[in-house]
Amino acid sequence: MHPARNMTLTTLICGAIAAIVLPGCEKKADPIAVAQVADKKAEIPVPGIAEVKAIAEEGFVYGLPLVMNYGVMYEYVLDKNSGQWKAPFNNIYNEHRVFTYEDTAIPTPNSDTPYSLAWLDLRAEPVVISVPAVDPKRYYSVMLNDGNTFNYGYIGSRATGSEAGDYLIAGPRWKGDTPQGIKKVFQSTTDFSLAAFRTQLIDVNDMPKVNAVQAGYKVQPLSAYLKQPAPPAAAAVDWPKFDKDLVKTEFFDFLDLALQFAPAGPEEEAIRARLASIGIGPGKKFAFKDLSLEHKAAILLGMKEGDRKVNEKVASLGKSINGWHISSLFGDRAFYNGDWLLRAAAARAGIYGNDAVEAMYPMAKTLADGTPLDGSKHHYTLTFAKDQLPPVNAFWSLTMYDGKTQLLIKNPLNRYLINSPMLSGMKKNQDGSLTLYVQKDSPGKDQEANWLPAPDGPIYLVMRLYWPKETPPSILPAGEGSWQPPAVVVSR
Repeated sequence: MHPARNMTLTTLICGAIAAIVLPGCEKKADPIAVAQVADKKAEIPVPGIAEVKAIAEEGFVYGLPLVMNYGVMYEYVLDKNSGQWKAPFNNIYNEHRVFTYEDTAIPTPNSDTPYSLAWLDLRAEPVVISVPAVDPKRYYSVMLNDGNTFNYGYIGSRATGSEAGDYLIAGPRWKGDTPQGIKKVFQSTTDFSLAAFRTQLIDVNDMPKVNAVQAGYKVQPLSAYLKQPAPPAAAAVDWPKFDKDLVKTEFFDFLDLALQFAPAGPEEEAIRARLASIGIGPGKKFAFKDLSLEHKAAILLGMKEGDRKVNEKVASLGKSINGWHISSLFGDRAFYNGDWLLRAAAARAGIYGNDAVEAMYPMAKTLADGTPLDGSKHHYTLTFAKDQLPPVNAFWSLTMYDGKTQLLIKNPLNRYLINSPMLSGMKKNQDGSLTLYVQKDSPGKDQEANWLPAPDGPIYLVMRLYWPKETPPSILPAGEGSWQPPAVVVSR
């Protein structure tokens, strides 16, 4: 899902004025005013306009990952006509391919490990994820990511090994005992959760073997695993339509929905209370269209300021080394510890990213001197010195994205990345170094094996280091490691 584009405040206010002055329009109670009356009765300080704006700013930053997550879930699970639909809840969907430029639901999609995806509804009962034995030479992982975009657990090569096993995934309110046969219990912080399986594709002829691994992945309710009667089904949800235009004004309506299924952690109590003071929270209906013009303006200005802060944070993430931003952005509830700006920036930079120990993501949009990378203006090269390839236990890749959309780009080779399994087919320099050609035009047939096609415009490069080594040379700890990615340089 792309970050929502901002509609201008002027346009929205003009539209709101038109709606109010049209004859026959029914004027409803301003939701913020209603919340303020309730707060006054409860002897809670009533926020003025400046405070409403400040709360909207905080709420946008806090809520952005939850709303982005709902947008992806809507396209993947809830809207069969989205063009991105995968499977119903608690069913696994195997991608028997890698992502391409036609996949637009998630920014910076991974194109070197075919995905298997299962969106889990954990309200009625836990689910059991079963994995087969996997060749230790083939990396795989199952990232458990909840509606808060917390990575609350891992199954796979690094985390649990290559053996077969059954794992219980429970919702935030489950308090049962661990059933016999279950290797480990993972507890989501939200009622709905994503299990994202990544299975390494060695080369273009390897897909049948990936398919065989995927066929061994299984998701089932705990009752089915135990061969017991199923509990009563959870209540049906009236899921609201989601699109990027609606987010411009209905952001907090979507946040209301997401918070219903996300019990507050201790570090969330303060922001939840501030949101409730203007009528935002689980079980509430914000209804932007019913706000007064003054409150609409305050909300929109607050959202705009929050959006600016998120973009600023994305631009400054981590440490800049040779033009690459190196940071540790993703983790569980304890990792973020209430740093909502970091969480929002992580989601915008690339929602559903891995913990640093599972994968590192050096990202570059500029040269080492800060000049933006632009395929319409220059050709570039990236050279790894001899024995200085990215240090990993699994494999590494370098993926090209459009700098404007953060999506994969259409190109004549249908090549979206270069990765370590491709090394045997690539040309090395006489001194043993490896040069990659980053440009929109072919560098010539004799160099095409080393060519990463670029867009005719802004460039966004992302390295992925799967299961990075933790002993030198290592990219860890993030920004302080003994290995550093080389600079992208202009070739002409």
